[in-house]
Formats: sequence, structure tokens, C-alpha cells
Amino acid sequence: MKQFFKMFFASMLAMIVTGVIVVAVFIGLIVAAISKSMKTEKQVTIAQNTVLVVDLDKKFHEVGEKNSFAAFANGDAYNAGLYDALKAIDDAADDNNIKGILIKLNGNANGWATSQQLRKSLIDFRKSRKFVYAYGEDISQGAYYVATAADSIYLNPVGGMELKGFATVIPFFKGTLDKLEVQPEIFYAGRFKSATEPFRTDKMSDANREQVTEFQKDFWNEFVKAVTEHTALSADQVQQLTNSGAIQFPQDALNNKLVDGLMYWDQVESRIKAKTGTAEDKGIKYVTLDDYAENNRDAIVTGDNRVAILFAEGEIKDGESNDDYQIASQSIIKQIRKLRNNDKIKAVVLRVNSPGGSALASEVILRELQLLKAKKPLVVSMGDLAASGGYYISCQADSIFALPNTITGSIGVFGMMFNFENTLKNKLGVTFDGVKTAPYADFPNATRAMTPDEAARMQRSVDNIYSIFKSRVAAGRKIDPVMVDSIAQGRVWTGTDALQIHLVDALGDLPRAVKSAASIAKLSDYKIVTYPAPVDKFETLLKRINGNADEAAVKAMQSAMKSEMGEEYQWYKRLKNLKDMSGKAMMLLPFEWETK
Repeated sequence: MKQFFKMFFASMLAMIVTGVIVVAVFIGLIVAAISKSMKTEKQVTIAQNTVLVVDLDKKFHEVGEKNSFAAFANGDAYNAGLYDALKAIDDAADDNNIKGILIKLNGNANGWATSQQLRKSLIDFRKSRKFVYAYGEDISQGAYYVATAADSIYLNPVGGMELKGFATVIPFFKGTLDKLEVQPEIFYAGRFKSATEPFRTDKMSDANREQVTEFQKDFWNEFVKAVTEHTALSADQVQQLTNSGAIQFPQDALNNKLVDGLMYWDQVESRIKAKTGTAEDKGIKYVTLDDYAENNRDAIVTGDNRVAILFAEGEIKDGESNDDYQIASQSIIKQIRKLRNNDKIKAVVLRVNSPGGSALASEVILRELQLLKAKKPLVVSMGDLAASGGYYISCQADSIFALPNTITGSIGVFGMMFNFENTLKNKLGVTFDGVKTAPYADFPNATRAMTPDEAARMQRSVDNIYSIFKSRVAAGRKIDPVMVDSIAQGRVWTGTDALQIHLVDALGDLPRAVKSAASIAKLSDYKIVTYPAPVDKFETLLKRINGNADEAAVKAMQSAMKSEMGEEYQWYKRLKNLKDMSGKAMMLLPFEWETK
């Protein structure tokens, strides 16, 4: 009877999930039909004296995202990618209808290199002599960093602002595994390859503490430099304010010149009205960065001289993509071959924002990039992360550009398995036995400990891939192998440090990388095209349903979990990824450092 009810409720859940998906698809079909009947270009009218709004609570992925459900959900029809956003801010500088920019501050959903690019773009916008105001009620350090690009920063009189220094916190799970009697079996190459530390120790190793301290110091130096540029305080004064915890209340921020005024929102709007020539009894004309970027997205590009930007964002996986932001080997290979065989594309910029992933997938992708490079220039632009496998696929480009706050390097490899024998035996009473025709027939195996010989084989495999990794870097960067070994060891570097040790060629953003690619291709007149096309949430859902209804149901449930769990969803996702890593050689930062 218990089994009957178990099956009954499982079937009910499946029916409910399927019903939700069917309804969503039906609505989506209606939306798609409506969308096709509407004009898709220039849907938003930009009136005179319009103010462009940059909301830092929005996360900017590399590739934009369309939303066919927007008409029903009252959302944005297009979520701008980072390239779109930077281009839109640049376009706004020359748009006579855009009077200025408002930066909405509170949190900042973006990484430090992304924030650096946004800040630079806003500083460049100010050269147009249009105003840039920033306003927040509770301003985080990440948001304040971008806000320093503004003419004026305004804080709510009873709000808050952070100036407390940076901290990096890493979770460790060894104690949890010990309680569950799960035995991790870990193999790694590289003294600094700390990816496995959360499972084999309960605190940071000295090597890991050293590298985290170094890149956190570089991040902090960039932050302090931005503060000094806006406030005219010295670096020592900023450090003193931080060390003493002097900024506790809004008045403290004003007294120390960190903000330019304490105002409520209506008072800030009055200033914006004065700047735009808007009467006090009239509303200000705002346009979101998403809408403005959609208006200014390039139409179909014509001409024979093109520079392509290929976006590679997310973890590196084997096979086809099953996630919107994932570098799946077979999926990206199709894009690379398309670019290689398109004679109108004269150069390619690979935009990498990845913590790495599968070693095999990284090698497969690198091979296709080598074939592309043999036909046309290949330049790499690094985003927040281009580490481990992310650096592997980058290392043989003609030129590599990083931002000062990019995390890169991590030239190292690890393999990891988990032995659940004691957990199953002592907690559930489950044991295993069997027969085999050869010594390795049941390897890898999560229900027994490895033999010494099996462990040696795993370590040899990791060491072999590590050797290949170093050889790829030595060949691509034209560095002596001994030098590569000294800067490898799994150590991560900021873009600033990576330049000093020749892992990258220059510090620069994506537009700088595009100019470099055009220069190598000897192009003076060219158009920019981007790949892949913006993701459409509705089309993605349809593909999942057409390909695998069970997978679509799982994705729907994951989406609901993400919405319900908020920031805590990252822990569920990261732990779930451990299953995919088991027994594989990985080039990955599985637990990305959060520096706040």
C-alpha cells in the first residue's frame, strides 16, 4: 500500500508539472504569434530630454535575452547583454534625445570586471558633457564602485552605505562529509589548485590563503583608486576611513565627501527635472537600459568585412548545451565552424567569462579554435572569469586582453570521487558484492574505496592532463615550459598580475579587443557581428519539451526552486554539479570566490 501511494503521488506531481508546462507553452504560442505581428524594431520612442536608467541590481550576462512572455508578464521584452549595454551607453552619448544617465544604486549583481567595464563606459559617456547622477537608499561597495563614475552621488538621508573593506569567504564541507561518513577521493596537480579544498580540509591552505590575499588586494586597490578619483580623498584617507569603520550613518558619508548630497528620491527627481528642463508638475521621461539597447541593437549586417564576437559564458561541459549560460563543447564547436567557414568574417573575438570545467571539453574546443586561427585572426577578451578551462581555451589566441579585475590563470587539474560505502552500510544497512572479469571492470565505483593501484592511475591521469595544459600554454604564449610551471600550479591571478607574467598581452575591455582583431586583419572599415543569437526563454522551453519532456519538468522545478531559494540556490546548484565531476579530470573553480 505504501508503494501504491508513493507511485500515486509521484504521478500526480508529474501531471501537475506537465500541466503547468503545457499551459506555459500555450501562452507562449499566443505571445509568439502576437510578437510576430508587431513591429520588432524601434518599439520604444525616445523623446527629447529622456534620461537613460542603469539599474545595477540587474545582472548583465554576456549575451542578451529575449522574453516572448513579456507581454503577459509585464516584463522587459529584451534583457540587454553586457555588450549591448556598453554599446547603448556609448550610443547615448551621441543621441540628442538622451539628456543624461541615472544610475540606480543599492546592490550590484555583477562581478568586479563587469563592474569595471560599466564604470569605464559611464566615464566615457561624461565626455559628452551630459549629466550622470547616481542615487541609492542602501549602497553596497560594489554599487558604490560603479557610482564613482557619476558627477554626483546621492544617498537617502536615513539610508546606508558600505565602506568596510573586502572579505572573501569560502565554505568547507569536510565536516559534513565526516558526519555522513562519505570519503572523498581527491587527486590534483598544482600547489595552489584549491578547488578540492572544501572537501579535503576544514580551512584554507597557506597556498590558497596567499593567492586569495593577493587578488583581493588588487581588487581593493582598484576600488580605492575609484574612490579617490571621485572624492579627491587620498588613498591613505580612504584606508583610514575603512579601518576605523567611520562610515556608519549617511551623515558620515557626506562629511567625508563620499557622497555629494543626502536626498530623498523626490528631491533627486527635482534636480533631474532642472537638468532636463522638465516642469515640476510633469513627469520625467525615463528609458531603461534594456529598452534603449533593444532600440539600438544592430540590424542585419551587410558588407564583406566583419569582425565576429563569439560569447563563451558559463561552465565548460561535454556535449550539447542544456542551459542558457553554459559552454557546451558540441554547441560552441558548431558556432566556431560557422565562423571559420564564413569568408565575410575576417577576424574573431572570443569573449570568455568562465570558471572552466571539463578538461576533455576544453581540449575539444581549443582544437576547433586552433583550426579557426589558422584561417583568420583570433583575439580573446576576458570578462569576470577566464580561469582554468576558461584560460585553456584562451591561451593560443593571437592576443589576449583582460580587465584589471579579471580572475584568470588557475593552470591546474583535479579529479574527484566520493566513496559512499560507509554511508550506505552504517546509515542504511546497504552493502554491495559482485563478480568481475578483469581488475578494473567495476572502476570507477562509488560503493567501495579505491585500491592503491586505482588511486595511482587516477593521479597519473591528472598529472598527464596537467602536463598537456602547461604545454598548450607554453606553445600559445611562447613561454619557456619552466616559466609556465612556475606561474601555473593552479594559481589564480588578477588581470593586472597576469599581464606582468605574460599570461595576457594587455589590459583592455571588449571594444579594445575588437579593435585589435580588426588591426591584425588589416581592416579599416568593418562591421561587428555577435554570436550566438540572443537567448529566447520561450524558444528554450520549447526545445527542452521537444527534446525531453522529463528534462523540461526538471528545469521547471529548478526554476521554481531558484525563485524560492534566492541566493541560497547557488549552493544547491554547486553541490549538484559534484555528480557531473565524479571520476573526471576537471579544470574548474567549482566554488567561485565571492569577494565583497
